[in-house]
Amino acid sequence: MEQALGTVTIHPTVLTTVARLTTLATPGVARMSDKCRLSVERALGRSGRASGVDLCIRNNTATIDLYVVAEPEAHLPRLGQALQSEVSRAIQDMVGMEVLEVNVHVQDVDFPLLRSY
Repeated sequence: MEQALGTVTIHPTVLTTVARLTTLATPGVARMSDKCRLSVERALGRSGRASGVDLCIRNNTATIDLYVVAEPEAHLPRLGQALQSEVSRAIQDMVGMEVLEVNVHVQDVDFPLLRSY
């Protein structure tokens, strides 16, 4: 019989970090994007290091929005499905929290030849 010794609190940034690292480890993802700064950074010729993850927790369930830039060879629908599966699994396995939704927003495709424009 286990005795409760106190509480365990997991900060929301932990979930954001798990989602971000899982996303970056998924084949087909070039980098994370930021929904607000993408067009500004592109106009300025910068790539930035945005977190690319929005997180909402309600009733102990997570809704996650991922903002990604895909590799040019990625099949976008399959990439989106893989991200939904992998991020949901990682959150559930590592944190034990139910994931209600993982919404994937492909913001751009990383074509190396276009970076200089």
